[in-house]
Amino acid sequence: MAQEPGTEAQGAAVHTGHPTPFTYFKVAMILSTITAVEVGIFYIEDLGKGIIPILVVLSAAKFALVAMFYMHLRYDSRIFTGLFVGGIALAISVTLAVLGLFQFFV
Repeated sequence: MAQEPGTEAQGAAVHTGHPTPFTYFKVAMILSTITAVEVGIFYIEDLGKGIIPILVVLSAAKFALVAMFYMHLRYDSRIFTGLFVGGIALAISVTLAVLGLFQFFV
């Protein structure tokens, strides 16, 4: 199947603005740092049950970074970003509701 002249240039123009390899490296270093902080927080015994909200926030930040850069949602339609953010918000809400239902925070 032959392509029309100029379609290759148009297809290449659609994919501009993607992150560079250095951007991927920076995101990987940020994810590694957040993971190291999570592991460090786990060993702080004085936090008690307060550890859960801290780890939830850090996990949500990692989820957002992975979805934005490695799944290319930052460069895609906003509806896809909304679906992913809505999904993580729903998961956090349900988890916290179940923990509250079983009186975990009391």
